[in-house]
Amino acid sequence: MDYSAVIAGKRTRFADLEDVIGRPNFFDDPKKAGELLREHRNLQKLLADWAAFEKAQTELAENRDMAKSMDDREIAEMAAAEIPVLEQRLIDLEKSIQESILPPDPLEGRDVILEIRAGTGGDEASLFAADLLRMYTRFAENRGWKVESLDTSPSDVGGFKEVIVKVSGDDVYRVMKYESGVHRVQRVPATEAQGRIHTSAATVAVLPEAEEVDFELKSDEVRIEVCRSSGAGGQGVNTTDSAVQVMHIPTGTIVRCQDGRSQIKNKEKALSILRSRLLEKKQQEEAAKYSANRRNLIGSGGREEKIRTYNYPQNRVTDHRIELTLYNLDQFMEGRIDPIQQALLASDLKERLAEAGLN
Repeated sequence: MDYSAVIAGKRTRFADLEDVIGRPNFFDDPKKAGELLREHRNLQKLLADWAAFEKAQTELAENRDMAKSMDDREIAEMAAAEIPVLEQRLIDLEKSIQESILPPDPLEGRDVILEIRAGTGGDEASLFAADLLRMYTRFAENRGWKVESLDTSPSDVGGFKEVIVKVSGDDVYRVMKYESGVHRVQRVPATEAQGRIHTSAATVAVLPEAEEVDFELKSDEVRIEVCRSSGAGGQGVNTTDSAVQVMHIPTGTIVRCQDGRSQIKNKEKALSILRSRLLEKKQQEEAAKYSANRRNLIGSGGREEKIRTYNYPQNRVTDHRIELTLYNLDQFMEGRIDPIQQALLASDLKERLAEAGLN
């Protein structure tokens, strides 16, 4: 596809931004300045990729001509050897250009609140929830991200009824947003005496961390209660009134945090989770309006949608949204989930390009 017209418009926008950024009052509004600087960096990368793309196109045409030359066989062979390299470079650059042309998700650079809850399956579901937490923690560590526990509700068998963590780093939401939904596991539980395979499930919700500017939590709309922590957690947790429960009165949304010994810290964590859940609710409402016009190849990311099956006997993991099956579940559970992540990103890009008429 010829992107020349699109690039011309982006080049004009880049020049306009250069002018705006150079003004003395540019940083008077820090939030707006940050948004414009991000846009400027993205456009700068796009224009650099486009220049490299045009150069590679020229080099490829020249090498194809030289490869046909009968005058110097050595030069022809060298030119022919470079052709596959240049062709791959063009493919990679075009993909990068396509990603840059599409409007970015304003939330993709956010950290996330990751919530994992045991679903159907009793104790086995709680153990699977713990396995998923370990998998995501390993994945985050491999990418240099930070994982911070916000709240946990342990089960009697060493798993989790519910666990909430914050994942911080570069482009966390952009990568992790496809993990929301129902994750199903098929395996023989440790407590199964007859070796029968059981099916259990856990629900994952990936919420972009909301900022205070996303939602103004008015004091008359929030009810904060302090109470004693309960459950496992050590003597310190059980003997202090550190647990905090926050209720958003207009929506009835309730968040409880008790992991930390500091009442103030638990309050901050609870408010952060509350804002993120309210932001998610707003996103879902907007997506519902838009969904009629979108094929939604990889799904809505809703909590009720079954997105993936983990089959232990066959060492198989299947993502149902893109019909991709891998036979490396043992590695997958160690946090090596990149192949499916990349496939989901590619599917989403393809769909968005189709909507924009760019493929």
